[in-house]
Formats: sequence, structure tokens, C-alpha cells
Amino acid sequence: MKPTSTYRLQLQPGFPFASAAGAVPYLAGLGVSHLHLSPVLEAVPGSVHGYDVTDPTRVREELGGEAGLRSLARTARDHGMGLVLDIVPNHMAAVPRHNRALWEVLREGPSSPYARWFDIDWEAGGGRVLLPVLGGRIGDETDALRVEGDALHYGEHRFPLRESTLGLPLPELLDAQWYRLGWWRLARTELTYRRFFTVSELIGVRVEDPEVFDATHAKILELVRDGVVEGLRIDHPDGLADPPEYLRRLDAAVGPACWTVVEKILTGDERLPPDWPVDGTTGYDALHRIDGLFTDPDGLPGLLSHYREFSGAPGDRGGYWEATVRRAAHRVVTHELAAEVEALTRLAERACAADRGLRDLAPWTLRTAIRELLVRVPVYRPYRRDAEEVLSPRAAAGAKAAFTVPEEAVAVDAVRNLALGALGESPSRDAFRARFAQTASALRAKSVEDTAFYRHTPLISANEVGGDPGRPAVEPEEFHAYAERLARDWPATGTVLTTHDTKRSADVRAAITVLSECPERWAEFLARVTEEAARRDGGRAPDAQLAWVAWQTAVGFGFPYGDRLTRALLKGVREAALHTTWTEPDAAYERAVAAFVENGPAGPPLYSVARFARELEPYARANALGAALLQLAMPGVPDLYQGTEREYRALVDPDNRGPFEEGPPDGRTALTRAVLGLRRERPEVFGPAGSYAPLRAAGPAAAHCVAFCRTGAVVAAVTRLSLGLERSGGWRDTELVLPGGGRWADRLAEGRSWDGGAPVRLAELFAPGPVALLSRVG
Repeated sequence: MKPTSTYRLQLQPGFPFASAAGAVPYLAGLGVSHLHLSPVLEAVPGSVHGYDVTDPTRVREELGGEAGLRSLARTARDHGMGLVLDIVPNHMAAVPRHNRALWEVLREGPSSPYARWFDIDWEAGGGRVLLPVLGGRIGDETDALRVEGDALHYGEHRFPLRESTLGLPLPELLDAQWYRLGWWRLARTELTYRRFFTVSELIGVRVEDPEVFDATHAKILELVRDGVVEGLRIDHPDGLADPPEYLRRLDAAVGPACWTVVEKILTGDERLPPDWPVDGTTGYDALHRIDGLFTDPDGLPGLLSHYREFSGAPGDRGGYWEATVRRAAHRVVTHELAAEVEALTRLAERACAADRGLRDLAPWTLRTAIRELLVRVPVYRPYRRDAEEVLSPRAAAGAKAAFTVPEEAVAVDAVRNLALGALGESPSRDAFRARFAQTASALRAKSVEDTAFYRHTPLISANEVGGDPGRPAVEPEEFHAYAERLARDWPATGTVLTTHDTKRSADVRAAITVLSECPERWAEFLARVTEEAARRDGGRAPDAQLAWVAWQTAVGFGFPYGDRLTRALLKGVREAALHTTWTEPDAAYERAVAAFVENGPAGPPLYSVARFARELEPYARANALGAALLQLAMPGVPDLYQGTEREYRALVDPDNRGPFEEGPPDGRTALTRAVLGLRRERPEVFGPAGSYAPLRAAGPAAAHCVAFCRTGAVVAAVTRLSLGLERSGGWRDTELVLPGGGRWADRLAEGRSWDGGAPVRLAELFAPGPVALLSRVG
């Protein structure tokens, strides 16, 4: 059975399979067809997310083990529900004491049967793999190392020892291992294994090797074959060496009955490759289009102007999105991803050494060319079908401008041709092409999601994965075109509004987005609370950019909780890397951030925050309900994050990753139950055989209504830009003509219905609330 809707549960030791089973009756009553479970394979003990897999052949014991998972599946099946699993093919935990396969590799070296599992460059390390785990340089940490039995101990770390080295003096023993223990800071430049983004605790897995695929997927495939699992969410496919081939192998193994979506982040007008054997994406492309509908394009220039004036920052911090991205990319590629650039440079040297025309290219020219081309990749990953367009001649020309001597700039052409696969195939050339694409995806994620999104902040609700802060507004016609394309090409794709990775939940974003409709009102509020906070010691923000973000976040939160706000803001300033970073923290600056929160947004001015938020609440509610109805009723399979069937306000992880709690129902719950009920009752209306038809209102306020009909049987209509609608005089005589034939019953307000084919005044349609859901009854 394929999903009609999914509900994401964050499993963790405090919320195992048994707890999930306890939630099944409630979720079945909500209309959910499938539970969407965070990773369930064996992970680092205590992990609250499960992406740090240690053994892909076993279901995690801390969650209840395989017996617990199979029991959960039976409980779900008894209630007409199935399971969807989040799987992590790209990486595992680089924690030897918990990762048996990695332990064996470190003990036996390249000859280990597990050595092919991990993406390690043994040649670069002189036959040894760097483990950057020490708190200081090795000379300063030697006294902290001790041998116990056949293992080397360092704090909580454990490392295997080669049998032939047991009994050697410590200095000789250290030098005789297949690994080299190093200072943690060496990871930035010296790492010799592929990792997940910049997380050295996660080591890349070579699932492109058929034997590795079989070994690491055996348990998942068994669960699919046994009917325990009916769908898969594929985490970070762009990190794989060959995503299309991986997906083809997976599709052949699980069969057409398994629903499969990929966490592929699409940029701008980029589309999912049509030949990928999947049902679609996990839905960040839908999130961007839905949020964009409620962003006022006419108010954005004023908001941007106030932002520039308030922040007082030039260049990339002054509201110029593309400049922000480029500057952030340059920083990341030369700092956080320096080791990845070095790996690419080594591969390029090997590939060029086999070509007489290229072997004299100096390593520094290759390194520079690689950096300059990487920062100009406008998408997460270049694929062969669009590589010429992504790595364009214009991008090459820009990269060449970094060279002062034209003869040295030919390295750009060499690197570009290697990345395009234009020099023919060989092991070294194929390895470079794959690694360039993998690094491009890591760079895009780190420079855009984790840096630029925290630097360019005129409207922080626009800064979500897959979003475009430089062009956050989406017009209704653009949304309709997107939805029609989904209905035609990817009818079973995933759609989301809130996930475990969103920086702000949909409700927080909905409230902040209202500011795009009232930039002057926002500026007046900001001036008032800035003055209020400045009256207290510590109430002045350490910089204006932080103040702008803090007050917007507080408004989105409604009533800011100081500790939660402080954690989110500290994470944000570290990611932005303008005043402090994760690896080089500025303690004084961070103390000033915490003091500002305590005396500003979470101090006496919080009453002004709460009052302002209450004033905007009707419009925030219209945004939130409108976004919810669009996601639930549009083409695709809606995924609800735990708790979002009602109002749910959360910030970036870990704030949004607590265990599931069943809360009191509200208006959102009734809306969710109504749409999910229709989806389960009438899958032909919303499924692959269904259709999508835009409905266009007529009258003075027509631009404030977005409506569509699904398969001639269900109509969804929402109010957009409700503050602007109110200012312009309301709906007045604006009307919407319902599809002809029969009667249309209101599924959200009992006792209301209209004739098909006749115009309905929107003032009447939206009288009970800002959204309407109708179904044909005859």
C-alpha cells in the first residue's frame, strides 16, 4: 500500500518503538496512512536522531530492536497504516568503539574485508587514516593515551591495535597502526576520508560498490520484502558517488510497490531528473512555493530598505543575496572544506599525470581552479545531463579571472573537462568527476543553508532549505504551474511544511512572513523595543544584524522563551561565522548575545513583543491555515511533522527534535483530519490518477484568493496576504465560480453548501475562517 499521507515521528531512546505504537490509534484517527520513522538502524548509543549509524545490519536495540519494529508494524497494520523508514546510505558514525566495521578496518588496514566500505584515501595518508580526535597536538596528549589489552584508550575513545604491535613502547606503537591519531583541528585540512559535509564524526560509505550496497542494505531490504516497511526516504542522495545508479539498484531491489522519495534539494527552476526511479522528492520544493504565496512582493523592497538601514552593513550583509552566497562559498571552500579541496587536488593531479598535455599543471593551479569552479556551481550537484549548463563557459571565465597569468588559467579548462567527463573515462578521471559533484553538494549546503541563510536576514522566514531569499515571493500563477507539473510528472512526490531540519516551524514562519505586508509597522516596532531594551544593562545587542534576527524570531515565537531563543541565536551566529564560529568561538561576543536575549526579547520588552504578535495573530493564523490546506490538498503525499496537526512553534534543532506528545486539538487539527480523511476515503481524487485544475477568482480582491479543484471532486481555497486584503477593504464583491454540476458541501463548517457552476461570494465562502474545503456531494 502506498501512502496517502505520512506522519514523521522522531524516534530516540526516550521515545522508542513501543511509544510510537502507543500513538498509532490517535494518528489513525487523524487520517494518517503511514508512520514516517526517523532512522531505525543501530546508532551511537544515546543518539536522539539516528543518522550516526554504527551497524546497518541491525535494528537499534535502544528503540526496541527488530522485534519492537515488527511489533510496531503489526500495530500500525491493525489500524490500516504502514511504515516509511528514513535511511542513510551516504555515511556511518566514525566512532570505532561502536562501529564494528570501522574497528576492523582500523585494526587490519586496507586488507580488511570492510576496507571497501569506507571512502578512505590510503595513498594520501601514507597508508594510514587520520583520526582527528585529540584535544590537542599529539605531543601534548601522549600522557592521556593508555593501552588496555588489545585497545588504545583516549578518554571515552577506543581504538584497535594491530596484533603485531602489542607490547611495543607507546611512541612506536602509535606509529605502527593503520591510523594516525591527530588534533581535532587537523580535520579541516588533513582529513583523508570522505565525511558528511564538515562532520568528521560521520564517515562516507561507498555504496557504489555492489558488495557494499548489498551488505549495508540487507536488513532494510529484508524489512521491505517482509512487508514490515512500505516506503523509504533516502537521506542526502547528492552525497553519493553515483546517485542515479544507486537509485536504480535500490529500485530493482525493493520493487515498484515500495514508495521511495529522495531528499534532493532543487534550486530555483531546477527539476528532479526524470529518469530517476523514485516517486519524487521529500518536499522542500513544495515548501518554498507554499511559503512564497504568503510573502508580499510589494512589501519586500521596503523591508529590505529597513534591513539595510538598521543593520548598517555593506556588501553581503547589506541585503544582496547573490553576493552573500558567493562570499560564503569562498569562505567555506577555503576553510571548512579545505580537506575536501585537497582530496580533489590529489585526484586531479593523478588524472592529469596520465595526460601528456596536462601533466605540467602545477598543483596550486589545479587547487585554485577547483575552488573557483566549485563556488560557481549554482545548484547542489551537477549531473551529467545538465553539467554543461551548470559548469558553463561563463563560470569558467569567472574562475579564470582568479589567475593573474593567463597561461596558468588553463587549469580551469582542465578541471572543468574532468568534472564534465570530457577527457574520457579512467579510474582517476571517474573518481575526480564523482568527488567534484559530491563536494559541490557539500559546499552548497554549507555555504547556503548553514552560512548565507544566517547572514542575509531581511525576512528570516524565507531562509529555509530549498528556498530563495533573494526572491522569496511566489505568485499564484507560478504556484499553479508548479502544482500542475507535480500532478502530471510526480503525483506521489512528498510535500512538507515543517521537518526535523527546518530552521523554523511553519507556524513561526507564518507569523514572520506577515512582516512582508507591513514593513513600516515592523520598523516602528523595532525602534520601540530597541529603545526599551537599551534601558537595561546588557539590553544592547552586540551587533545590529543579531538584533534584527532576534526580534523577528521573537515575533514568530509569539512569547519568547529565553533559553530556547538563546540556543537558536547562538547556533545562528556560529553558523554565520561573522563574529564567532563553532571552532573559534568568541566567548565575549557569545556572552553578549545571551545577555541581550535575557534583557531584550526575553526581558521586559517581551510584553511589547507579545502585544505586537497578538496584533499580527489573525494574519499569521490565515497564513498558517492557508499553508496547511495547500500542502494537504495539493498534488503529492503530505508529510506532517510530529505535532504540526495543531499549532506548533519550534526553532532550529535541537529545539524541534523532542519526543512526540499528543496535545489538545485546535482548528488546525480539524482541518488536518478533514483533508487526510478525504485522502484516505478517496485516493483516486488525490493519487496518481487524479488531476489538478486552478480556480481563479474574479473581482477587486481576486489576487488574495488561491483555489484549485482536485479531480472534479474536491475544492481547496485559501486567503493570501490577509493584512493587505483587510487594508484594501476586504473581499467586497469578489467571487469564485465552483466547478459545474451537483452541490459542493463545506467540509469545515457543517450545514453549508453551494451549487456547482454558480459564483460564490468569497466574503460568504470565507465567513467561518480564512480557508475553505469543499467536496462534491451530487
